[in-house]
Amino acid sequence: MQKYVIPNNLKISLAAARVNADLTQEEAAQLMKISKSTLVSWEKHKTFPSVSQAEKLYALYNRPKDSIIF
Repeated sequence: MQKYVIPNNLKISLAAARVNADLTQEEAAQLMKISKSTLVSWEKHKTFPSVSQAEKLYALYNRPKDSIIF
C-alpha cells in the first residue's frame, strides 16, 4: 500500500491522522491507554477527547497542535 504524507498545514480528521501515523485503532488505543471503543467514538465524533488526551494524540500522530479535526 502506498503511503501519502499529509502536509502539517492541513487540518485532517482524527482517523486520517491515525492512518497517516500508520497505526491501527487497536494500536493507537493501547498507546493512549484507552479502549478501542473510546477511540472509535472519538473518530465518529460521538464523544471528544479531553484537552490532555488531544495533546497526547497530536504527539502520538506527530501532528502540529490544532491540525486534527475533532
